[in-house]
Amino acid sequence: MKKNFYRLAVPPPATLFSAALLCLFSLSQVQAEVASNVPGNRNISPTVTGKFLPDAKEEIEVTGTVRDKQGPLPGATIIVKNTNRGTTADANGRFRITVNRNETLVFSMLGYQNAERVVDNAEINVVMTMDAKQLSEVVVVGYGSTTQSDVTGAISSIKSGDFNAGVNNAPDQLLQGKVAGLNVTRSGDPNANASIILRGPSTLRTGAAQEPFYVIDGVPGASIQVVAPNDIVSIDVLKDASATAIYGSRAANGVIIVTTRRAKQGEPVLSYNGYAAVENISNQIDMLSADELRAFLTANNKTAGKDDGVSTDWQKEVSRTGISHNHNLSLMANTGKTSYDASINYLNNEGIIKNSSLDRLILRGRVEQQAFKDKLKLSISISNSVTNQKTFPVELLSNMLNFMPTLNIKDETGLYREDYVNGVLNPVSLLDNNENDAKIRTFLANGIAELQLLPGLKYTLSLASQDEQVNRNIYFGRLSGLAQNAGGVALRNAYSNTRKVLESYFNYDKTFDRHNLGLLAGYSWQQDRTGEGFQTSSQGFTSDVLTYNNLGLSSPRPGFVPNYGNTTIQTLRLISFYGRVNYSFNEKYLFQASLRQDGSSAFGVNNRWGLFPAFSAGWRLTQEEFLKGFAFLNDLKLRVGYGVTGNSLGFDPMIATTRYGSTGYFYYNGQLTNSIGPTQNQNPDLKWERTAMTNVGVDFSVLNGRLGGAVDFYDKNTSDLIWNYPVSTTQYFVNTLIANVGEMNNRGVEVQLNAVPIDKPNFSWRTSFNVAHNKNKIETLSNEKFSLTEIKTAQLGGQGQSGNTSQIIREGMPLGTFNIWHFVGKNDQGVSQFQKADGTITTTPSSLDFTIAGNAQPKLLYGWNNTFKYGNFDLNFFVRGVYGNKILNATLANLNNPAAAQIRNIPKFTLNESTNDFNAYFVSDRFLESGSYLRMDNASLGYTFASESSNTFKNLRVYVTGTNLFTITDYKGIDPEISLGGIEPGIDNRNFYPKTRSFLLGVNVSF
Repeated sequence: MKKNFYRLAVPPPATLFSAALLCLFSLSQVQAEVASNVPGNRNISPTVTGKFLPDAKEEIEVTGTVRDKQGPLPGATIIVKNTNRGTTADANGRFRITVNRNETLVFSMLGYQNAERVVDNAEINVVMTMDAKQLSEVVVVGYGSTTQSDVTGAISSIKSGDFNAGVNNAPDQLLQGKVAGLNVTRSGDPNANASIILRGPSTLRTGAAQEPFYVIDGVPGASIQVVAPNDIVSIDVLKDASATAIYGSRAANGVIIVTTRRAKQGEPVLSYNGYAAVENISNQIDMLSADELRAFLTANNKTAGKDDGVSTDWQKEVSRTGISHNHNLSLMANTGKTSYDASINYLNNEGIIKNSSLDRLILRGRVEQQAFKDKLKLSISISNSVTNQKTFPVELLSNMLNFMPTLNIKDETGLYREDYVNGVLNPVSLLDNNENDAKIRTFLANGIAELQLLPGLKYTLSLASQDEQVNRNIYFGRLSGLAQNAGGVALRNAYSNTRKVLESYFNYDKTFDRHNLGLLAGYSWQQDRTGEGFQTSSQGFTSDVLTYNNLGLSSPRPGFVPNYGNTTIQTLRLISFYGRVNYSFNEKYLFQASLRQDGSSAFGVNNRWGLFPAFSAGWRLTQEEFLKGFAFLNDLKLRVGYGVTGNSLGFDPMIATTRYGSTGYFYYNGQLTNSIGPTQNQNPDLKWERTAMTNVGVDFSVLNGRLGGAVDFYDKNTSDLIWNYPVSTTQYFVNTLIANVGEMNNRGVEVQLNAVPIDKPNFSWRTSFNVAHNKNKIETLSNEKFSLTEIKTAQLGGQGQSGNTSQIIREGMPLGTFNIWHFVGKNDQGVSQFQKADGTITTTPSSLDFTIAGNAQPKLLYGWNNTFKYGNFDLNFFVRGVYGNKILNATLANLNNPAAAQIRNIPKFTLNESTNDFNAYFVSDRFLESGSYLRMDNASLGYTFASESSNTFKNLRVYVTGTNLFTITDYKGIDPEISLGGIEPGIDNRNFYPKTRSFLLGVNVSF
């Protein structure tokens, strides 16, 4: 028998551009996956010519060509089905292979549909058909879906196979570094929410006001806590206004659409995904050991204020190896008329700081039924999430660094060693004598009815209800430094938040001749009721045994005023009308326009309605005759779009009304009385912030899909920024008024590239890269009625630094601009000096001496993903990072206090400092560092067992994953991934939960 062989075949380039790309990505041999092992591939009968062979011959040397309508397909792969025998087509598309008669050859080429042919001829010529799978890939948009080829806006679609691996407790963490222009930052705290910014900040408000709007399975504003990452099949990120404007006043920061799994015919019925992980601190601040501190003090003729003759590593005492595990079991079936799916997910994420953990159980279920000859489809889905959180007092993070290493955890009497006089607290005592627990229950129910009224006309009615219950319990024990002389302090609160959403809309789709028309018209109603609940507190407990479980056993001291919080029941209503038109001609010219009118009860009576228009157009140049001859070019589409969106996220529903509240306490007739007065002025003209965005982009695919991607340029201008402006109390009750005044601009470019450099029978390499640049600028803070020259933020002072702010919001500068004292070295006595505004040098700077020193926003965000497959093995690694931003290391500044080394520990950074330097800890540009970093975010190695070898499972994969494996950075703090949210981005200020490094072992199995 003749041996099979592989030929090295490099196709002749059609142009210099294609030749360069071929060399760059090593496109010498290609092989798509065998069709029989890839569910869903369609086999296309090839065009065949040949001559009859006698039945007696067993071995056949088959020759032939592989081509498409344009010509030969060099590098096409020919495999004997269900074997590893095969070859590739040469530069002219010809091949030669020896096979047995009646064996099946599988012809494959990236970008083409697989073709199969049973061998009964010595010559086989195959004409392959382009695979439109990539172009026809479904992209979810507002109130519907479209195909990748018809998208005219800036939309990034991430499938489950591309999600970040690791211990992820929220869907947003799956996207970190995956989407160009989307900046996701997170700490190691299992209970902390990630900070998310898309295409730069566009508001001066904080929290939810800066983050994208979530839509989960068609429910706008649904909580991401009701979705387990394992249940998500895709996440679509709508970035420009032409795509997001269909959501009107909530879409200025982008829209993230989450789609969960649905039962499909032929898919596994039962599946399990699970992992166990160990997590450790990836980095920590190098503080002095007890011996190092004693040596430093001795060298400076000093001694420790308190010294038990021991050496205690407080960071080690409060940390641990975190053990986490996640289990997801799903059951689904689809009979054609009826489908159902259900899942249960349990996550236990143990934090690397003791007494911090997240424990969550999510139950999901969905049933769908078709009736009336499939004209009516009814579905109901429910999700219930129960989350238990354990946290520690925030004071722990600074005291585990400051507390003297020369002290024992406890003294000889068994009491915790404390140092109240010097303002530091025992870190172990903070853990052992304090509790902070929360339970969050979130229930979401959604019913959908879809009725096919006429051919192409469909009506959809969606009703959703979400109920959230939050219970928090806090107890500071009688020995706690946070409850000194109080005999224990307990606080409990319970609040509920509800959301009801109705969506009613019509879709009409019609194709005639070369015209495709899609129409959408709808109505939306939403009501949010928040803050319904109570809070109370007490003190003076005779025992810590019951902690916060029985406040009735307390004995408060005279004059104690319970902390009732600011309980405010608020109702917000939103009513909307919206419509959209999609039109395409000959799959070449694309057009989309949308209009939404929103009415909100949150704003002033004069501005409760807003109109949000958008349009976009696309031109698929590859459909034009003048590009038909460029065989290497598979798809080229130009896009342009413009739209206006609003930002009503994170609003207090009574932001525009006169409000009354507590203004203090006074004694009246010997009794302590709570005074009531105006706390907020009315503004009937208050309205939502408006963001207008222009986006120009290009999508491309070349070399039969071997290289593709998108490039987008955008200009985003936000007007009517909301801020609290000073006003005269002769005209208003209160001296500030919330008003629309300022403007902010973001401009940037985003690049997304996807490539398949190698695709052989037993080895493939797929890679993707994204990079984004954004430039932010405050255009104005004033108008004809209200005026501000600047807003000083980030008050980090203390220890004699009153008024020492670190950032400024000023016209012409980006948000996050550092405005800070300028450090110029030390004098002869070793005391830190600073430059004054007039250029002179001083050791006592004032607030007049601030200088501009860079900003916290990165110049570049980037991510690089790689997946290799060899046989049944798969290897993936993902690198991401930022470049060009500054971080203010206020943590290091505050620790750098050599003059206080007798009572507080110092870092190794301080060993070269003089104990005479009473200014060493002053927050200045001395502690402004580069925030650039490159992180090996995660790497996974997996093995998939062949399903043919088992009658019990359809798929079985085991894998190991490491996250945060290493970070390349010059930053001296714990980690350079500092939050860029809020209006004080890029500041590390003694409250940063350490990042973790994790290793996990997981399994995916389906039956």
